[in-house]
Amino acid sequence: MVNALYRVMGVLNVTPDSFSDGGRFVVANAAIAHGLELASDGADIIDVGGESTRPGAEPVSAAEELRRVVPVIEGLVEAGLDAAISIDTSKVAVAAAALDAGASIVNDVTAFRAEPELAALVSERNVACCLMHMQGEPRTMQRSPRYDDVVGEVKAFLEQRVTHALHAGIARERIIVDPGIGFGKTLEHNLELLARLDELTELGLPILIGTSRKSFLGRIVGRENADLLAATIATCVMAFERGASIFRVHEPRPVADALAIAAATVS
Repeated sequence: MVNALYRVMGVLNVTPDSFSDGGRFVVANAAIAHGLELASDGADIIDVGGESTRPGAEPVSAAEELRRVVPVIEGLVEAGLDAAISIDTSKVAVAAAALDAGASIVNDVTAFRAEPELAALVSERNVACCLMHMQGEPRTMQRSPRYDDVVGEVKAFLEQRVTHALHAGIARERIIVDPGIGFGKTLEHNLELLARLDELTELGLPILIGTSRKSFLGRIVGRENADLLAATIATCVMAFERGASIFRVHEPRPVADALAIAAATVS
């Protein structure tokens, strides 16, 4: 049963070069098995991605992305996956094929800037979408990102992209926003966004947070190559208390447990 206050999104990278688990699930059968495991561990959504968006990542072709993700989505559906499927892509061709295969959410880290016609596809298919803020693009986003007011600028950007989505015919209730923790932000920017996350709730839309295993957590605890599960859980609970409702993580069960405790305190 999906909790009314929050949803957990499990990360399923079918890439050779993602920052945390690149190469572990490039074989379709391994990816399908892991996706089913994520769902059994409490993930309400499985986010399937075939192109790494880690800092410095190089783009891949639509054909290669399709080769990676479509068999996995089809396999998850055939296996009776008890969770929604999200396709993490900025490409119209990939999104269309993923939706045909059984996905019901388009998670675009460029917020329809890479291929603006993706908004029309989401509208036509009447599916949900997630619009994320990113300064620059993956290859360059961590080269001295600068803001005068990171929260204000991220909020203004998301407002503009939501307006674009609405004009494309996407129903407001099908839009999710993501401030893009770690995407063109310094450690200080990430902390400011987390501290002032409640300001983004003024958009009146579900907020997705993705802090799982990100390097800024390691910098804070002083162990950059360490297990960052505890740090990830802390940020998820903090974000929940400030208004986030969707949590993109690699390890759903402990995060779901922590969120269940936090939610139990909400009257």
